[in-house]
Amino acid sequence: MRKSVICMLVFAMLGIASCNKFEHQPEERILLGDVFDPTDKEGVQAKAYLFGIYSFLPNGFNRITGDMLDAATDDAVPSSETSDIRLFTNGQLTAVNYPDNNWQNSYTIIRRANVFLQNISVVPIPENLIRRFKAEARFLRAFAYFELLKRYGGIPLLGEQVFDLSDDLNLPRASYAECVDYIAMECDEIKAELPAASSPLLSTTEYGRATSEAALALKLRLYLYAASPLFNGGGVSINPQIKLLNGYPNKDNGRWARTLATAEELIAKGYHKLPAGTGTAAYANIFTTKVNTDIIFAKQSANSTSLEANNAPVGYVAPAASNGRTSPTQNFVNAFPMDTGLPYVGLTTDLNQYENRDPRLKAILFYNGVRWLSRPIETFEGGLDKPNKPFLNQTKTAYYLRKFLGDFTNATTYANQSHNFPYFRYAEVLLSYAEALNEVGRTEDAVKQITTIRARAGIKPGNNSRYGISEGIAQTAMRDLIKNERRIELAFEEHRFWDIRRWKDAGDIKNPLKGLVLHKSGTSVTATEQMLTPFHFETKYYHMPIPYSETSKNPALIQNEGYY
Repeated sequence: MRKSVICMLVFAMLGIASCNKFEHQPEERILLGDVFDPTDKEGVQAKAYLFGIYSFLPNGFNRITGDMLDAATDDAVPSSETSDIRLFTNGQLTAVNYPDNNWQNSYTIIRRANVFLQNISVVPIPENLIRRFKAEARFLRAFAYFELLKRYGGIPLLGEQVFDLSDDLNLPRASYAECVDYIAMECDEIKAELPAASSPLLSTTEYGRATSEAALALKLRLYLYAASPLFNGGGVSINPQIKLLNGYPNKDNGRWARTLATAEELIAKGYHKLPAGTGTAAYANIFTTKVNTDIIFAKQSANSTSLEANNAPVGYVAPAASNGRTSPTQNFVNAFPMDTGLPYVGLTTDLNQYENRDPRLKAILFYNGVRWLSRPIETFEGGLDKPNKPFLNQTKTAYYLRKFLGDFTNATTYANQSHNFPYFRYAEVLLSYAEALNEVGRTEDAVKQITTIRARAGIKPGNNSRYGISEGIAQTAMRDLIKNERRIELAFEEHRFWDIRRWKDAGDIKNPLKGLVLHKSGTSVTATEQMLTPFHFETKYYHMPIPYSETSKNPALIQNEGYY
């Protein structure tokens, strides 16, 4: 193979664009004979092509112009005044400036998966490997379709087709129901062909590849969303045609049964569970230990210090300047219960408020006085981590994001750390199961799932071993408790943004969002509340705008209501 062709293959597999020149033919066309080679008895090039598809999955960490997606919720605000993440909360979001353009990446996954499925059979590898590889490609394709569905509602379904530039690309959107059925069918058909998570190879050389449990976790989230108020007969669109694209037109509480059945099937497989240990360290370790039983499927990346550089308080230069991109809100802090599981009812300006709280708080947040890189964090006015220098990003709330970072409490510099973004976790499975149980009236069964999570978190069981959950709790109260538990347990994993939409709660976010302003006098630090820029939400924001670059090319692609 010529050296130039090898270079092109590497770029194609890694998804790296060296320039923006116009493609006269899709890259895959040029490389098909090299990738799907009838003489490649080990399937080396085909496997590399398959692994390259994984690289197009969403990155998760700091992916919206350097910010976490949760900075567009009531849990945080961006530290930067110029971040594009503000478009989600300042009322200026349009189909032109939409900053989370997942459309292109998702359809790249879909196209490449279809190319793979059409051609892998010519590679002379064992049939069982071909079946597994095909199942992986179909999983990635289904994942991409779900990422599109949760943003836009129904989208064009391409089936197995690989389009040429001469083909008619004016494809209409399928209905929401059709998309749900298609993704669920794909998950059902591939789950037996994918290896179980208990496979020895998956804990060593093949960790990060799709498993049978990952297919079930995708199907579970699909059905959870489909049964939720926004999509289950509660659509906000007025146009009947768009209403069918954005959800089911009629409510059917029976849709929760599909969620229950999928959760129970996944739990019954038995491999995934909450790792041993309780409290702050046990929770924190989930996100810095590459292989653990809570993680069902995660974005793989090389060990690095990138998250520390992006999110740690700004007063540190270890070895490069920390950027403190994310400022969690006081509203988020207030969501954490006491370590008894009971709600916090103290003053938000009490700087002792962090003691005797849910132990996850200290794993998720930095606050003034916490030790980091061998010194206390200073988020008071003029402190090392809020110096108030011009053109410097710094906390707007007196808080920074600690979750996902390595433990550098007593270190003097950062060291490379595992930072794999979790797409699916077992804790989410339990939370989804609890939500479905509660919605079908099995509230006490839902309580059992939440107490399991709270026990791992380090909440005290109390005399009745209910971890702060009242006896005989009503369905409505339990619904609110489950929502809050998701907010805490899954914080900054890109759930809150979508949860407040599927629940139709985004329009009820209480303004203003709040932070603290700290002042130091001598050795004493005092706090006052700070009102942040209001969270601006419009009804149309329950669905994302299809990028204008797509609707302008395809007149059959109906735009979501309220966008142009």
